[in-house]
Formats: sequence, C-alpha cells, structure tokens
Amino acid sequence: MFQIIFNELSAAEMAALPKSLQLDLLAEFQILPEDLDNLDTSRFGVIEREGKKLHRYRAKEYRIYFERTPEGIRVHRVLHKNTFRDFLFRSKLPMAEDDQLGKNREFWKLIEQGERTRKTS
Repeated sequence: MFQIIFNELSAAEMAALPKSLQLDLLAEFQILPEDLDNLDTSRFGVIEREGKKLHRYRAKEYRIYFERTPEGIRVHRVLHKNTFRDFLFRSKLPMAEDDQLGKNREFWKLIEQGERTRKTS
C-alpha cells in the first residue's frame, strides 16, 4: 500500500500552519513514487549527497523535502521558501539551488533532525 509518511518534524511544521494552508499544500502535493522517474523540473528538484537522494517539491510559498521509500514517500521537512532563499542569498554561492543544498551541511542537519525524531512503531 502506498503511503505518504510525515516524520515528527515535518508533521509539526505542517501542524503549525493554518488548516486551510495545510489543505492547499496537501492538495498540490499529488505524487506517486513512479512520478519521481519523470519529474517536472519547474516544481521538483533533486538533492543528492553520498548516495542519498531527496526530492524538493514547490507548493505555494513552501518547499516539501521528501524521499522515496519502499512504503511510498517520507516527508522530512516542510519549510517556507525564504528559509533557504535567505541562506542562499547570504552565502552567495555560484551554483544552482539544489546543488548548493546538496553540498551544505546545515541543510543535511535539518533533514537528519527529522530522521532522529522518528517514532518507533
């Protein structure tokens, strides 16, 4: 069975948003794992490091960072776009956004925070 799984951090980030915005973001985030093979680059990005591949989806003013899993999709973070835009502006790195994120330890720390907070079932 296909599932979209939110870790504790991404669930908390969604819960902090107004209900109507939550519903709008989820309505936009219509994706199946097989869709990840042919991504629309205007809405999706791919971020890689040491064999780990994350996907970024743009929904309104937010970025949803997720990965494909055997169960479906695991959402790691749901962040306002200015979170990273401000970082990239300050860092003035001359690469594309996803390349910069893939090489930035602070970005991966955000992702790893969510992985460490997973509930055990």
